[in-house]
Amino acid sequence: MSDLIAEPINKKLLIIEDDESFAAVLARRLERHDYQVDITHTTQSGLELAEKISPEYVLLDMKVGDDNGIHILPQLRQLLPNSRIILLTGYASIATAVESIKSGADDYLSKPIDGASLLATLQGGVKTADQGASKGKHNIEPSMSPARMEWEHIQQVLKVNQGNISETARQLGMHRRTLQRKLAKKPQAN
Repeated sequence: MSDLIAEPINKKLLIIEDDESFAAVLARRLERHDYQVDITHTTQSGLELAEKISPEYVLLDMKVGDDNGIHILPQLRQLLPNSRIILLTGYASIATAVESIKSGADDYLSKPIDGASLLATLQGGVKTADQGASKGKHNIEPSMSPARMEWEHIQQVLKVNQGNISETARQLGMHRRTLQRKLAKKPQAN
């Protein structure tokens, strides 16, 4: 047994995301899977923290405040040549995906993100729960249903708007009563 080398429990991960509630949700999910998570909310502080802590993984939002996350990808790649960098976006398009990969991202995910896809992408490919369990790894949580993903997204927007249902409904492009009905029915996780 003394000949076995233990794999490190915590894997350093940096989240560069201006949506504080979304970043906190991601951090909680990933910490349950033994990631040591640091969060920053600007591209400049993201570059500084990346240089300081040298994370093995980076989740970078495409729109960080007024900045475009794609623009710092070359600098991140130079600072972290061996790290896995994943661009996150709520505005998915093929052109953006291609540009992000050319600029240094290893992968690209559209928001909202389910836990299984996020973990599989961080690990560099799709793994089923059975494959993970057979290798002594944690089981990957099941995918969220579309209704649950929508509900989670509504909760994030509602939090940003400090509970203002009218403003949240406007931002989501739905009628206030429709939003209230959706909020009253919390769907199951999957």
